[in-house]
Amino acid sequence: MDRLAQCHCGVLRVTASGDPEWVNLCHCRACQRRTGSVLHAGAYFAKEQVRIEGASKAYARPADSGYAMSFNFCPDCGSSVYWQASRFPNHWGIAVGAFANPAFPGPSFSVWQELMHPWLTLASDMQQFEQGRIGPPLGRRDPPG
Repeated sequence: MDRLAQCHCGVLRVTASGDPEWVNLCHCRACQRRTGSVLHAGAYFAKEQVRIEGASKAYARPADSGYAMSFNFCPDCGSSVYWQASRFPNHWGIAVGAFANPAFPGPSFSVWQELMHPWLTLASDMQQFEQGRIGPPLGRRDPPG
């Protein structure tokens, strides 16, 4: 099954095959500012599962975890669509909202909850971490290596 994520204007498109290896939420302030929302929802796919089409611009910054992040966004409409995390060099992260599909697989864990908005409620069966996770994500499947 192919899943299509795209920017608001449709110029930048990412096609991901199959299911994501994991989906997570992040409440850090950097993600709040980048998304313009109270949290970030990201899906991680092995690079071989992903095809990227269209022009993008990148913005790189260190994450609170100390790893490097490079976010790709549409140069026309500015939507942030996908990223590369140096912690997971064999994966692309893709914004769950860019898929615009309410049936998309849900997150298995949430990080930086110490910065979570107090009125937000998460599923009780989701792994929850006050700060970042240590070790590999525990999603639908553990990432390689």
